[in-house]
Amino acid sequence: MSVFLGTHQNRFDAKGRVSIPAPFRNALKALQSGDGALVILRPSHLHPCIEAWPPASFGALARPLDDIDIFSEEHDDLAASLYADAYPIDSDKEGRIILPDMLRQHAGLSDDVTFMGLGRVFQIWEPGAAIKRREEARLRTRTTLAQRSASSIKGSDA
Repeated sequence: MSVFLGTHQNRFDAKGRVSIPAPFRNALKALQSGDGALVILRPSHLHPCIEAWPPASFGALARPLDDIDIFSEEHDDLAASLYADAYPIDSDKEGRIILPDMLRQHAGLSDDVTFMGLGRVFQIWEPGAAIKRREEARLRTRTTLAQRSASSIKGSDA
């Protein structure tokens, strides 16, 4: 199974292109089926970053729409939040992509870009925000694990 691992930094070139890190390109190509886009980019709902989805994973993300009445407001809201700002992107021969302006603005990107692997997807961040995000995630994870550990100890004392 191909997954996105690690954190990589690149720069925009003079033409506004940025290279997807080679390990991420390799994973995307391994996951690619058919002649569709290499990756689907969309703004994160939770963070000031860009989410990068392999097309099959993006399809799985959208599957809950199949269970909602197509004429409902709930369906319309979910469809708009998933599709309206999603961009299918292909890279050139060197693995470079051009990020739509709306996505660049959402993530606050200027010259440098950080690619963060999250297993089945990856994110594109402004480097300082990426560092802060990883630090916050580690702190919350330690807190959550400590709480679970304390809870399991109390449960075994009962």
